Amino acid sequence: MEIRIQDVHFDATEALKSFIQKKVSKLDQYYDGILAAEVTLKVVKPETAANKEAQIRLAVSGQDLFASKTSDTFEEAIDADVDALQKQLMKFKEKMRAK
Repeated sequence: MEIRIQDVHFDATEALKSFIQKKVSKLDQYYDGILAAEVTLKVVKPETAANKEAQIRLAVSGQDLFASKTSDTFEEAIDADVDALQKQLMKFKEKMRAK
């Protein structure tokens, strides 16, 4: 699975990028057909709390799965996104089995 990380209006640290790689690559264990993952990180309204937004789009055999969360830290937002995508992948896999 190819993982692309885009950071909008700031530069992500290597530690954050490796954290994202590690978390997103774990989604492979739920479904083998993930072709690519695109992660977008944004800082929304820099002076407020819960201003870190993370979006993950997974390209899965002709379909896209998407999750977007806003939190205090990018790590929390990524964790929440990965949890949401894990549930989506399980449902997608069930649908594929039913066909």
